[in-house]
Amino acid sequence: MDLDKYFVKSELIPAVIQEKSTGEVLMLAYMNRESMQKTFETGYTWFWSRSRQELWNKGATSGHLQKVVEIFSDCDDDTLLITVEQMGAACHTGNHSCFYKKLN
Repeated sequence: MDLDKYFVKSELIPAVIQEKSTGEVLMLAYMNRESMQKTFETGYTWFWSRSRQELWNKGATSGHLQKVVEIFSDCDDDTLLITVEQMGAACHTGNHSCFYKKLN
């Protein structure tokens, strides 16, 4: 698969991760070409850590892996929606979703 069209605007593409069974949004992360390719190759999510400047496989150390079900691109090919089967918590805090802080 030619991934170039997803990286025209930036070297990173945002990826919204959604749990397939519930529709719950679990997290937002960023992918570069290499992490996107590894996600396609392995069937599990890989991302680019902007803070550590390295690839990371979600759940590799915690065991809370994300098995990819489907990957969608938005109409402009500059954002991804990845549906997954989440094993354990998606958030590093131990919460199931990273979006647990209600503001209003």
